[in-house]
Parts: sequence; C-alpha cells; structure tokens
Amino acid sequence: MQLLLSKSLLFCYLLFCFMPSGVKDTSWHPLHLSSMELNYTTKGGTIEISCRLFTDDLEDALSKQFKVPTDLSAPAKHKAMDELLKKYMAMHLKLKANGKPLAFNYLGFEKDREAILVYVESLPVKGLKKLEAYNTLLYDLFDDQTNIMHMLYDGQRKSSKLDFPESNAVILDLR
Repeated sequence: MQLLLSKSLLFCYLLFCFMPSGVKDTSWHPLHLSSMELNYTTKGGTIEISCRLFTDDLEDALSKQFKVPTDLSAPAKHKAMDELLKKYMAMHLKLKANGKPLAFNYLGFEKDREAILVYVESLPVKGLKKLEAYNTLLYDLFDDQTNIMHMLYDGQRKSSKLDFPESNAVILDLR
C-alpha cells in the first residue's frame, strides 16, 4: 500500500513540475488534485504549510465562492487575490493539534508554472502528539477531488490522502 501511494505521489509531483508552460487551455487536465506539505519545526513549535493547487481550478473555486472575477497571475490584482485566498483557506482548511483547534496565519501565495502555492503557518504548538486536518480545498468544484497531505515531523515523513467527500484525516498520531 505504501509503495503504491509513493508511486502515485511521484506521478503527481512529476505532473505538477513538468507541465508545458505555454498551455492556455487548462480544461485538458483530468486530474483534480492538491498537495500540501506540513513541516513541524520543533524550535518554534509552528507548522509551516504550503499548498499546491492548479491555478485554473483555484481561480474557478474563488470565483464561485465569492462571486467575483479572479486572476491569480495579474500583479495588479495580487492584494485583492490575497484577501480572497485568506478567506478561502480559512473556510476549507482547519487543523486540530492535540484535539484543540489550531489557528494559523495566512502568509501569501505565489505562482509556479500552472500551479499556485499558498503559504500558511500555525501558531506555536507545544508537545505536538496528534494533528488532525479538515481539508475541503476545491471540493466546491469537483466530486473527484483528491487532497494529499505530507507531514514532516522529527525527520519522519507521513502522508495522508482525502478523496471527495472525505474531509477529515489524522495526519500525525504519536500517542
């Protein structure tokens, strides 16, 4: 099972990293996927999070959610898009650390080829033993959405996957 998941994740990363940069018709990608990296830093006790989503999918989700035109590539609209993304992330991503809701700060986003990277950081967590996630990113668009989450904790990498309509996952459990 772990080998199959690793091979699937490798395929997804290759797909994200090596897409043709000149493609304008984005309806061609049949894969509805997001990937998230969560890195727990023991020094500050924070969880650094980066989410990778297809640009066209994220723009469609923001337009649908907030009923406004979106353009995550236009520098002139960056500040306005930051506000939409901050709200969207707060609605569709929630974390619990050791059974308690964990607040996080939205840090910003950047474009990377056909993807958008969204960055957030949790408030400090002391003695992290269990991390749970509620993740419904892009569920408002696709009924075949898959959200993959990778947690790096103390040099160990653990992966979780949510397929629509699943929305809750235990990412880390050291109890």
